[in-house]
Amino acid sequence: MDVFLIRHTSVNVEKGLCYGHADIDVAPTFDLEVEQIKNQLPNNIEQVFSSPLLRCTKLADALNFKSYQLDHRLKEMNFGGWEGKLWDEINPDELNPWMADFINVRTPNGENLKDLHNRVGEFIAELRGSNHKNIAILTHAGVIRSFYSHVLDIPLNNIFKISVNYGDVLKIKLGESSDYDHI
Repeated sequence: MDVFLIRHTSVNVEKGLCYGHADIDVAPTFDLEVEQIKNQLPNNIEQVFSSPLLRCTKLADALNFKSYQLDHRLKEMNFGGWEGKLWDEINPDELNPWMADFINVRTPNGENLKDLHNRVGEFIAELRGSNHKNIAILTHAGVIRSFYSHVLDIPLNNIFKISVNYGDVLKIKLGESSDYDHI
C-alpha cells in the first residue's frame, strides 16, 4: 500500500515555543501551503487518518477529504509541563537530562521518544492489516520520523537527521518490504 505522510502546515506560534500536544493554530500562509500539498497528492486516496490536533484537522478539512478518521496515536510528542513554554525558559535541571537522553527520559508529565515510537508502531501494525492501497496520514514531524524509523529500521537516535518540513508530503510503500519517496 502507498502511504502518504503529510506534515501539517506552518503554525502561528512564537519562534522557540515548545509545543507538541498543544492545540495551536495554523499560520497565515495556510491557504497557499494547502494548494501546494493538494498538487502532490493522487486523486485515489481511499482512507485518511489525522491527528486530532487543530493544525492537522484544519488541513484535512481544507484538502476536501470526504471523511477522515481521528487517531490520538498520530499526535506529536507530549511535552507535558513544557507545553507552551519557550525552550529557553525551561529549567535547565529538567531540560538537560532530557536533551542528553530524549529517547528514554520523559518530560515532566509528558512522554519520551520511546513512548511516541511505541504508539506509532501500534498504528503501523494496524495499517499493515488493512486492505487499502492509498492512505493519507495528516500528522506531525515526530510521528513521521518515527514512522520512518519503524518502516526503514532507522535507529531512534538518528531520526532527527530526517528532514520533515511544514507541508511536506512523503510517500512510503508499506508492506513486506518498504520504500519511500520524498515528493
